Amino acid sequence: MLTKDVSDELQSVIESLVAQGKKPTVALVKARLKTTVPMPAIIATLKSWQSSSRVPKIEVASPDGSLDKIASLEQEVKTLSQRVTQLEAQLAKLINDEK
Repeated sequence: MLTKDVSDELQSVIESLVAQGKKPTVALVKARLKTTVPMPAIIATLKSWQSSSRVPKIEVASPDGSLDKIASLEQEVKTLSQRVTQLEAQLAKLINDEK
């Protein structure tokens, strides 16, 4: 599965909240993220940030990569299906030629 590093996005969201004078909370951070990040990851990030003022590396599954992989596999299935059809036609021709 492909993953996407969202640490920088989390860092910028937290920093913008602090700059606005707001305390970063799970709800505020989640609302401002462009990428979908699971709640446990946001909680872990906020705990780390509160204790050491740093954001740990957080990676989430990348749905875009999954769609690319699916499209690639669909194209491969189509190509293989065409190849099977060609081979069946060749086999049928060989069988008919032997008769």
